[in-house]
Amino acid sequence: MTGKELVKYIEDWAPLKIAWEKDNVGLQVGSLDRKVKNILLCLELTMKVLDDAEKKECNFIISHHPLLFHPLNKIDLQKDKNSKLIERLIKQDLTLYSSHTNLDFTKDGVSFELAKKLKLKNIKFLLNLKSNQFKIIVFVPEDHLEKVADEIFKAGGGIIGDYSNCSFRVKGEGTFKGNKHSNPAIGKKGIYEKVEEVRLEVLADKWKLKDIISALLKFHPYEEPAYDIYPLENENLNYGIGALGDLDKELNEEEFLKYISQKLRIKNFRYTRSRNKIINKVAVCGGSGSEFIGTAIKNGADAYITGDIKYHSFHETEGKILLIDAGHYETEIYSLDEIKRRLNLIIEKKSSIKVFKYKGSTNPVNFYNN
Repeated sequence: MTGKELVKYIEDWAPLKIAWEKDNVGLQVGSLDRKVKNILLCLELTMKVLDDAEKKECNFIISHHPLLFHPLNKIDLQKDKNSKLIERLIKQDLTLYSSHTNLDFTKDGVSFELAKKLKLKNIKFLLNLKSNQFKIIVFVPEDHLEKVADEIFKAGGGIIGDYSNCSFRVKGEGTFKGNKHSNPAIGKKGIYEKVEEVRLEVLADKWKLKDIISALLKFHPYEEPAYDIYPLENENLNYGIGALGDLDKELNEEEFLKYISQKLRIKNFRYTRSRNKIINKVAVCGGSGSEFIGTAIKNGADAYITGDIKYHSFHETEGKILLIDAGHYETEIYSLDEIKRRLNLIIEKKSSIKVFKYKGSTNPVNFYNN
């Protein structure tokens, strides 16, 4: 399996196009044409991670946080940490690939895995992404309908939430008259024709549009098929920010704080009380999610767990919601488990490649206990 084949599988789940526009996701260093030996997963790249990759004979590393986020002005091998990492990656023929905010924003990504770690039920996005879908409408003669529809589905059209092959169809009559340069599939040039057709409507994600239209044109019987593309403001059911779910049983605040400590295996975290409310509905956002505190409150969450919360945010929400800063690293690390699970599913069928998760900590934050 090449890096390109591996990356295609990852990006089918967490497309690069859903990432934050200023993010640098995808290939960081190396080549996707290389054959993959073994794979190492980490939250971010460090020298100790590279040591582990070498020990386990991994030539493909997948990190959550990109190594290259800001433009490089120079590669200083004496003073700059990232420069030294880049040098070692290149010298050892290693490939580094990062799946960052695209993994944050996909179903079963960072926030969903955090919600699952807390055993939440009925998990859905806290805030769905929107305005990234199109409605494709094409008019097809009835005897070619299933073939055209099937190829559109294969190209990624017609996915709504947990359902695939979704479409709407209505019969009608199409008309056309080809000029002397035409080559009609039905009827004759220069003759006004009437044909029984079906109006086929399919939903498409923005980044799949090109492939879907290519499939439509390739398999449609007409020389010049009629089709429309409409931009939509709909919320995308498959991509969003954060997660919202329910506890299996209600807990009071003290019980819930203890519950978080046990489930996330953390002893230290910051929080502000919510006037001793009973906790049932819980919102989470892996990483830095303080800007969505208001969204959690609006959605009726009793508690909100994220990282990187500012002092004034605690002040502003005191008494409104049980607000918990469990740490950036601590709320993202469990996403590596889902990446490993998915990669093993595809790799077990095709090769002997092994997938490892870095067992050390790359968290730069420490707690002082006197």
